[in-house]
Amino acid sequence: MERFGEALYSMNIEIISSSPRSISLTNRVALHLHKYLTTKTQHNIGLIDVRDWKLGLLENVFSSVENTPEQYKPLAARMFAADAFILVTPEYNGSYSPALQNLMDHFPKQARKTFGLATASVGAMGGMRASQQLLLLVPGLFGVASSQLLVTPFVDKKFDAEGNLLDESFAKSVDVFVNEFLWLAEKVNV
Repeated sequence: MERFGEALYSMNIEIISSSPRSISLTNRVALHLHKYLTTKTQHNIGLIDVRDWKLGLLENVFSSVENTPEQYKPLAARMFAADAFILVTPEYNGSYSPALQNLMDHFPKQARKTFGLATASVGAMGGMRASQQLLLLVPGLFGVASSQLLVTPFVDKKFDAEGNLLDESFAKSVDVFVNEFLWLAEKVNV
């Protein structure tokens, strides 16, 4: 199996942009990864933006598309059809975004699905503490985390608002992250 889209089959990969802020700098990373994977692989790449789904606080876990409230069925269909996820989050008080936690609490059982973990901030640490918390979240979802993280410091200097890479020196970090994520996802989904 070759990397970057020469897999024997096509996977459904959902990138989750988890910042609820109207002007999200973290979303720039999600947009970039969406463009990157769409152009370099034959996989089906989706982008779920938490700002598009007004999930209330958890009352009921959505265990199937059928038992999901009507307004969330399109989201449920994508979550259940996903073979793998890339979680993109800012850092909130040393952890990932509460909006991401709320989304995953509604869809908690993601057994044997691969997770790529990406964090971003305008500071020098790039959301490193959030990435460590994500490593604890994924096993709780019964998922498998890729060991290669994408930690993005100074995100406002690395990507523009449309997700275009501004700092070419960061391209290798993105390449390694995607390559390792795809390798693992393709092995898990054989």
